[in-house]
Amino acid sequence: MKKIIVPIDFSIYSEYALEAAAILAKQHQGEVLALHMLELSEAVFTKGGFQQNEEAVFYLKLAEKKFKSFLNREYLQGIKVTPIVKHFKVFSEVSDVAEDHSADLIVMGSHGSSGITEIFVGSNTEKVVRHSKIPVLVLKDEIKTVGFKNVLFATDFATDSIEVFKRAVAQFEALHAKVNLVYVNTPSRFITSKEMREKVATFLIEAEGHTNRMADTSFVSNYSVEAGILNQAAEINADLIAVATHGRKGITHFLEGSISEDIANHAVLPVMTFKI
Repeated sequence: MKKIIVPIDFSIYSEYALEAAAILAKQHQGEVLALHMLELSEAVFTKGGFQQNEEAVFYLKLAEKKFKSFLNREYLQGIKVTPIVKHFKVFSEVSDVAEDHSADLIVMGSHGSSGITEIFVGSNTEKVVRHSKIPVLVLKDEIKTVGFKNVLFATDFATDSIEVFKRAVAQFEALHAKVNLVYVNTPSRFITSKEMREKVATFLIEAEGHTNRMADTSFVSNYSVEAGILNQAAEINADLIAVATHGRKGITHFLEGSISEDIANHAVLPVMTFKI
C-alpha cells in the first residue's frame, strides 16, 4: 500500500478516510493522494470564452484554498501528501487517477444511502466501488487503527473469484490478519450442505492446492446474501468485511444489483472491496 487515494468532499466522512489513509501510509512508508472533485456546474462551461475561464479559475482557486486548509492535519505530519483537484465530479475518474498514479488502494468515508435515493442515485461510494479496478476501503466512522486482525471474506466460490481471492488473502496475511471465509446459501440459489462443501473444497484446491481453510469457513443460510454476510461478521466479531465485486454497470447493475455495493452502503464495519 505505497500509494493511497482519498477522495475529499470536506465532510466528516472524508476526514475519517483521510486519517485512516494516514495510518496506513505510516505503516507501509507510503503516500497519500488527496483527490477533490471541483464539481463545476454545466452552466460555467456553457458561458463564453473569457467569462467561462475567469469563473472556472475563481472556483478552482477557492477550492485549492479550502483544500489546503482541510489537509492541515497533525496526523499527516511526516507523510507525503499530494493534492489533486479535478474539475468534474465523475466517479469513474477516481479509477482513472488511481491508474495514472499506480495507486494501490482507495480509502473512502461514507454515510451510505437508503430507500429511493439508493435505488435511483446511489451513494458516491457505490459509484467508486463499481468503477474501481483496485481495492476500495469504505469507512462509516472514525477508526484509530487499521490493524485489521479478524477479516471476514465473502465470496460465491466461483472460478472467476480465484485470482481476487488469492490477492486478498495475500494482502491480509501480510497484515497478520486471520482470514475467515463465508458461503451464504439463499432460497433463490439454494444448494444442499453437501453441495456447498464440495463447491468450497473444489475452489480451495484450485486456489491454494489444499483445503486447510475449510476449518475457517462458515456455511450460513439466510434470505439474502447481504444479510448472511452481515450477520456472520457480527457472529465472529470481525473488524473488517472483504468482498469481491464484478463492478456491474448499466442495465445489468439495475436489474441484478451488487452485493458488494449494498454491503459497502449498509455495513457499520469497515468494508474492503476487490474487483474481479
